[in-house]
This record gives sequence, structure tokens and C-alpha cells, in this order.
Amino acid sequence: MHATSKQLPKSLAREGSAQQPRTPRPRRFDPKAMLSNSEMQAALGSGLLLLIAWAVSGWSEIFSIVLYIVSYSVGGWIKAKEGVETLFKERDLDVNLLMIAAALGAASIGYWNEGAMLIFIFALSGALESYTMERSKKDISSLMALKPATAVRIEKGVMSEVAIDLLAVGDQLLVRPGEIIPADGTIYRGESAVNQASITGESLPVEKSAGSEMFAGTINGEGPLYIEVTKSAENTLFAKIIRMVEEAEAEVPESQRFIKRLESVYARVVVAATIALIALPPFMLDLSWSAAFYKAMVFLVVASPCALVSSIMPAMLSAISKSARKGILFKGGVHLENMAKTSVVAFDKTGTLTEGLPQVTDFIAGKGYDRNELLAVSASIEKLSRHPLAEAIVRKAGEERLVLHVIEESTSVTGWGIEGLIDGRLWRIGKSNLLDERNEGGDEQWKSLRQQLEKEGKTVSLILDGGNIAGMIALQDTVRPQAIAAVHKLQELGVKVAMLTGDRAATAEVIAGQTGVDLVFAGLLPEDKVTHIKALREQYGNVVMVGDGVNDAPALATATVGIGMGMKGSGAALEIADVVLMNDNIEEIASTITLARRSQRIVKQNMIFAVTVIATLMLSNFLQGIALPFGVVGHEGSTILVILNGLRLLR
Repeated sequence: MHATSKQLPKSLAREGSAQQPRTPRPRRFDPKAMLSNSEMQAALGSGLLLLIAWAVSGWSEIFSIVLYIVSYSVGGWIKAKEGVETLFKERDLDVNLLMIAAALGAASIGYWNEGAMLIFIFALSGALESYTMERSKKDISSLMALKPATAVRIEKGVMSEVAIDLLAVGDQLLVRPGEIIPADGTIYRGESAVNQASITGESLPVEKSAGSEMFAGTINGEGPLYIEVTKSAENTLFAKIIRMVEEAEAEVPESQRFIKRLESVYARVVVAATIALIALPPFMLDLSWSAAFYKAMVFLVVASPCALVSSIMPAMLSAISKSARKGILFKGGVHLENMAKTSVVAFDKTGTLTEGLPQVTDFIAGKGYDRNELLAVSASIEKLSRHPLAEAIVRKAGEERLVLHVIEESTSVTGWGIEGLIDGRLWRIGKSNLLDERNEGGDEQWKSLRQQLEKEGKTVSLILDGGNIAGMIALQDTVRPQAIAAVHKLQELGVKVAMLTGDRAATAEVIAGQTGVDLVFAGLLPEDKVTHIKALREQYGNVVMVGDGVNDAPALATATVGIGMGMKGSGAALEIADVVLMNDNIEEIASTITLARRSQRIVKQNMIFAVTVIATLMLSNFLQGIALPFGVVGHEGSTILVILNGLRLLR
């Protein structure tokens, strides 16, 4: 390594390289971040000019009007631009244009201060909404900033700095302490604690060593790591998250789409009513033109649906943002809305409720055989197989630190198991159905033992020494530690829990008994899972499906909301899923449903409050008349309140 380190570019050898990130910290309210928002700066600038214009109005009316015009321009430019673009590009009216029209109308009859106040408060409410969206995007995609531009690649002992896009599967990389992992890969040398918070939401660094899986965008700790790339840049978990973020930004909930459609129709009605209020009262009610125009401007202000339009997205984005900080990524607000109505959560079994990794639960040695010696023989033969059950036996021997034997000859027996020669003796390990084909003395005991183990949902294998049964191995997929708590928390919310699995009914029933799920469906093919999801939707309503494998993808797509496992999940499951658990913590599903329900309550509160304020102000204007400043403060104040109410979900 001394020879290769001399060839390391100076730019790579310096401390504090561009790749070295700051340790992520929990997001809290940050006034500096809010003030750095360009819309907030424009709104505050507009407010400051409004105060100065009001202060100098007694000294110079002309100078005051000039300042008011500048205040209008600073605070209203962004909203006016949006309103004009909607008018000409989409041939539609929106609330932005209504507010600008009301402010200009107020100015035209000498109410410069009221018009400027309207622009200021409207700009302030818009800035708050913009800040909410900006913060949400940062919480969801904060790891985008962790994407390094280059990596240190090792080729024939020479280290060179290359662009991330040039990395290929099989490349060997050096990641120094404090640097960002540039690609998904496996450690082949080195040990370190890795901060995976940006990907999984885990609060503590995870210890990594040779053989450990690494994710692009995570941060190396104090030890150098040598990594072999296992995925190209576009296929990394990091890249998949970026695509999810892009989808989330484009997706809007059905309630928001309804409000947007309503806004278009409502804006036309308000404009027509305003014109009627200007034109008709001077003839029908004997009002002066200026009095009619004033009342029409008050109506235009108080009837505009600003608060109603702002009732949904700030609350939705705040909830999505909070979930993202816990490692739960929503691909859009519509899925949060659907999740609030969850009646059933259906789990795949293997890899979701269980570890997805078989464990040796029982190892029984026959009469005359030493248990440890028999386990060592079994592991020696199974070491040559890549079957999950074989790997479980090898792991068991490794845990007990047994010395394995040299295999003289090994053969895979298709559809049954494996056999091998050790010191000239033939050993065979395979399915226990061989017992049904034999009829020898002593077999009844083994059959009885097998029946007992299979009732417990275990898979049973036989060990044969020549023609004699030497022992029996029982294996079982173990329940994940958090599965029981996850199921109970869902049931406390009044949500039914189902388990869908392709495994045998006996195994499924055992896992169901351990976890406490309400409904069990076993022996299912992928298409059968789809059928059961459809049936559950018809019977109960909204169904959430949680899965990790390719075989779960159709069911994830069929469910009201599909949740994919981010760490162990297949690419297909992640692509199809509407929500991704980046840390695979299924215990968070219940709290996410609670958050979704809370967000819907806040949205309803906002909408009821907004409609009540608008209706009250409109009636007050018609029945006894209200001052324009009161209308401005009442209407725009309600808009700010509904946005702040939505921001509560960030806590």
C-alpha cells in the first residue's frame, strides 16, 4: 500500500475534501432558513416599505405613493407573474390574479395602504407555503446533497479519481474516514462505523466489516474502507430514492386536485360577482359609484379562496416531511391521504414478518452418534451447496465453532438433497419424505418426531449414514423482533392484520400464532395474492400491502397503498411501492397511519375554518358593510392560520 499511496493525487490526500460531509442533524425550526427563502424576503421587504410609506404619508403624499408602488411591486411581482401565466398559458383564473386585482382596485380609489397591506399579507402567506414545500423537499431528498461527484478507484494498485457515472460493477474503491460512500457495494477490506441516517433513518452508526453491504450516500466513520461496486450508478438504492422524490413532487392528492378545479370555477364566479357589484348598485340601490366600487373591492378580497386553497398541501407536505425524517418515503400526497383510511394491513411473510433467513431450531443426533461430530459432518457436506437450508446448517456449525471435514466427493441429488464421502463413508442429507418410502425398525420414532416438528411449522431434513438414519434437522424462518409489536400497534388502531404467504399452511399458522395476525392466507402464488387483496378491498375498504420480493409486486400494485422494504426489498417491489420503509422497520407503519389520520383531521379543520371565515366576511360585507382593512386582515389572517396549523405536523 505504500507504493500505491505515493500515486494518490494531492487533491485526494488533503483533509477536508469536497466529499467530506457534515453529520446530519435533526431538523428544527430555523429562522435563518426561513429568511433565506426568496419569497419570504420579498414579503418582508414589501411589509417594510408599507410601514415607511405609511410613516411618511403625512409629510409627502407623492413620496408615500411612490413607496406604496414599490411595495406593491416587491411583494406582488411573484404572485402577479404566476396569475398572468395561468391566465394566458392555461386560459384560467386563479387566486393570485384575484388578489392582485383587489389590491390594484383598492389603490385606484385611494386606499393605497389597504392595498399594500393586502399584498404584504398575501405575499407572507405564500412565502410560508413556499417554505413548507421547500423544507419538505429538503427532508425527503436531503441525501441528494450527499451525492459525491467523484470516487477513488483502485486499478492495478494505482488510485485515481473518477466521476461517479464511470463506475462499473466490479470496480474496487477506497473510501476514507468521513467521506461519502460513492456507490452500492460490498466491503472486501476494512472496518468502520457507517452513518446510514440519510438512507435508513437510523439514529446510530452501524458497524461494518468485510462482507457487509454498503449504500451510496451513507457516510463512512473513522476507518478506511475498501469496497467492490455491486450496482451501477443508475441502479443504486440512492438513485431509486431520487426517482421516488421526483415522483412525490409531481403527485398531488385527490382533495388538492378537487380544490384546484373548484378554485378555477370559484374565481370566475367571484370576478362576475365583483363586476356586478360595481355596475348594478348605482342604478338599483342608489349607491354612489365610489361606494359601490369600494364594497366590490371588499367583496373581492374576502371572497377569494386563499385560505381554502392553502388548507391541504402545507399539512400534507409537513406530514410527508416528518415521515421522511423517520426513513419512510411517500411517493406523493395521494398515498398519505389513502393511508389515513386504512382498514387492513396485509403482510407478506418471508422477509417482512420474518427474517427471511432459515435458522436451525432442532438438531437431533441418533443413538450412537455424537451431536457435535454429526453437525460438523452435515455442515461439511452442505458447505458445497448454495441452498438457503444448507447455508443455515453451515452457519449453525460456525456459531458453535466446529471444525469441518475435508470432503472427498460430493453429489447433488436433484429434488432431494446432497450426498458426500468423508473418510470413505457415504453421508446423505435431504428431505424427510424418504421416511415414507422406508419400512425399517426404528423408523416409527423418527416419523413421530418429524410429525411433531412439522406441526410446529418447521422444515425437516434427514441425515443418513449409508442406509441408516443418523439424525434429523429442523429449520424454520424466525419472526422478526419488531413484528409482534408492529401487529399489536396496528390492532390498537382498529386495523385488521392479514398475512399472505406462499409457504405451507402449517408454517403460516405457526408464524400467525407467534405474531397475532387476524387473517392468514397460505400456499399462495403471486396471482393468488392479488385475488386476496381484491377480496379484502371489497370486504373492508382501503388495504395496505407490505412486501419485499418480486413475487409481491403484483399485490403491491393492487393494494390501495403498497409499502416496499427499502433495505431488503427487490428492485421491482421498490418501483411498484407507493411508500418505502428505508430502514425496513415495520413497527413504524402504525405511527405512519396515525400521522396520516392526524393530517386528514388538520386538513378538515383548515377547510371548515376557511369556509366559515369566507362566509362570515361575505355576509358581513353585504348585511352591514365592513372596512377594507378589516377584510384584508380577516381574510389573509385566516390563510396564515391554516398554513401554521398544517406546519404543526412537522413537530
